Amino acid sequence: MSTFLGSATFSVVDLLKSRDQQISLNLRSSDDLAAVGTVVVSRMKMGEIEDGEADHITADIQGQKCALVCESLHGTTNDKDYGPRMSALFKNPVCKVYRFQTVDSKWMLVREQMAESTLSFTIPKQLITLHIQEDSRRIQELKDLGELSPHWDNLRREVITRYDQVIRSYQENLEELDKLTGPSFKPSCSKAQKYLEFIPINLHTQRMRVTCPRKTDAFYDIITVGAPAAHFQGFKSGGLQRLLGRYENEKKSYSTAYQCIYYSPEQTARARDVLGTLSELQPLIGSLADRLLHAAQQRCAHALRDTLKSLAEKTEQFVHALKDELVKSALLALHAARPGYVSKTQTQTPPLQTRAPQMPSHPGQTVTEPDAVVCNNVAGEQTPTKAEPPPPAGPLERQDSIPHHKEYDEEEWDRVWANVAKSLNCVIALVDKLQEQDNNNQESTPDQALADVITSHNPTGEWREQLSPLVASLKECVTEVGDRAQKSMTFVLLQEAVCSIPQGLFLQQRRDVVFSQALSALACGFVMRLYAGLEDKGFLQQLHLVGLVAQFESLLSTYSEEIGMLEDMETGISDLHRVTFRITEAKSDDPADLQPVVSGRRDHYTVEVPLPQQSFQMIPPELREGKPLQVYPVLFNVGINEQQTIAERFGDISLQERINQRNFEILDGYFKTLSDKVPSECLPCFQTQMDVKELLETLGQNVVTKKRKNVEILWLAGTICRRLNGIRFTSCKSAKDRTSMSVTLEQCALLRDEHQLNKDYFIRALDCMRREGCRIENVQKNIKCRKYAFNILQLMAFPKCYRPPEGTYGKVDS
Repeated sequence: MSTFLGSATFSVVDLLKSRDQQISLNLRSSDDLAAVGTVVVSRMKMGEIEDGEADHITADIQGQKCALVCESLHGTTNDKDYGPRMSALFKNPVCKVYRFQTVDSKWMLVREQMAESTLSFTIPKQLITLHIQEDSRRIQELKDLGELSPHWDNLRREVITRYDQVIRSYQENLEELDKLTGPSFKPSCSKAQKYLEFIPINLHTQRMRVTCPRKTDAFYDIITVGAPAAHFQGFKSGGLQRLLGRYENEKKSYSTAYQCIYYSPEQTARARDVLGTLSELQPLIGSLADRLLHAAQQRCAHALRDTLKSLAEKTEQFVHALKDELVKSALLALHAARPGYVSKTQTQTPPLQTRAPQMPSHPGQTVTEPDAVVCNNVAGEQTPTKAEPPPPAGPLERQDSIPHHKEYDEEEWDRVWANVAKSLNCVIALVDKLQEQDNNNQESTPDQALADVITSHNPTGEWREQLSPLVASLKECVTEVGDRAQKSMTFVLLQEAVCSIPQGLFLQQRRDVVFSQALSALACGFVMRLYAGLEDKGFLQQLHLVGLVAQFESLLSTYSEEIGMLEDMETGISDLHRVTFRITEAKSDDPADLQPVVSGRRDHYTVEVPLPQQSFQMIPPELREGKPLQVYPVLFNVGINEQQTIAERFGDISLQERINQRNFEILDGYFKTLSDKVPSECLPCFQTQMDVKELLETLGQNVVTKKRKNVEILWLAGTICRRLNGIRFTSCKSAKDRTSMSVTLEQCALLRDEHQLNKDYFIRALDCMRREGCRIENVQKNIKCRKYAFNILQLMAFPKCYRPPEGTYGKVDS
């Protein structure tokens, strides 16, 4: 036992003399300065069971002890399950060890360990900080729009005021969270507290390790968390799924009142994407351009070619991102919002037909463009023409979709936009010319002395001097295009914000809260699954080729407030598709350096997971190079309580049916992709004979079957997730009572199906875990009472296998 908690000594004689056939020992730390837990040592006989020994594992008789042979509370996390590298993320473990009989009358040892996670607080705090930074940037972008007409300037001021209020609220949340000390989880009784609204409810990890005779150890992980939902804001008007649908309808009427263009959610999302791409690529292109000049000054052909290749790739991405009708139409709308705007009819000359410039596929290829600038001389005297200011456009009329104004000079934007590619072509052409001349000189001067003479007439700065004007022109074109595109997309978001006052920002806050809870749980599950699979080559191959499925099991009802929670949860889990993970090398083994780091904006986040150097070297090169790793979140819900009974008989369960059907399709699509890219040998082996394809077919049949409280949907989805190396989550309102019933049922089902638990002792083992295991400790941590919050009438509505043993429940305020 000294390997993970502490140590204690005892005499076998004392154990044999004990009337209770067990003795209780206090564990001491290695320096003997602190008590770190308690261990109960029981006398037992391995191998064949004798008559009467079954009493040790029965737990269905009130007052009778189950087969709990070890209990350790609040130790440290440095055993083989939660090693030193994980101790930075998982705290305050609770451990229970049992012995259960197998079908061949042998004994298995089962070790349960539950722990809190520091990610319950570190992830939300990082997200809040990112939200503050993003909203502050949005305010600055609105100010940078320049002069607007009085109507639009007043609307801009109102939107900025709203953003300021959100920022102040988030800053207050952050200040309160920074003051907190103590446990690393939010108890269920605090779920509606304002300053804790970003924190997931009762987030815990749970691992079951099974040791059987003549078998290697196996372990099974699950993350338990309260349903991601905005409890502080309440559910009187429903949850996010319903509120967002209602909000889109209201936006159209607001657009009429404020004389705005109505932009669909897809169009505003596209505007945010463009702004994000601009903020990422524009400075990168400038940096690469400077590196190109540096390579030219050093006359380093290899560095020049590599830098030019990167510059061409990033510039191509930049130009492609702006190839959007939304940008052109928004530029028109912005022109019309300027002060003193007067409509003018353009001349009737036929418009010049322009087409998108074809970006080079490699640095040596130039653009084929009818009106492209031709760079004939190596010095590059010919540079792209500077675009003239656009003429005033026609009057802006409010419309319900993006307008196509014939009087607007689209040629102006096309010309400015195309100049970026033309400038790049000039740079590529000159670099090719310089390198060709250099190669010719080297071939014609084999004599070293003659080469030295030629070098003296070609100083190292000559390449830079010739490239500088063209590189400056490229940077100028990129800046001009970026500035126009940024202002046009900011104006789109201004109109979207105006149309959404006041509901829009309120809903964004709600969505931020729910997403924060969901991401905290996902990050916790990803880290735990990654650490568990570091030595599994098949898992690591699956991770970088396809990604992982994250399966959320929900036990919420579709009635009363819980339907609002489920609507919040559905949106929060769906939003997780905007998240990718990257594995990085930690600077050191210090706990602070092992904390995951979140970056990005609301439309896309990246979670970087640092690994200690030794672990980092074990993973494949694709992962070490920082490849983005995908996660496929799926949600399956089946209500099991008395409120679900009411919903099924007198209410509406269409939300649950739609969620299950939609997420089945996602799960089925993930499996097909996985089957195409990853060999079946990479997936774990289970005793269950049915393969994943058959399990999916059965799940598909169940999600369309009209059956009350069809918990088989949850069992099948959970089984498929484990067979696919996925991450398992279980939730109810507080992850305390119904969640405990589900987790213990799943654990015992795994013991029966995978480790030959004697079927005669299945219920006894189940009751034992519910009465003495980690889940009852979870209840104690949350509400300071060792009873599940059920009454007998409620339990009558539960499926039988979800009912706790007598004496472990009673109605409690939680």
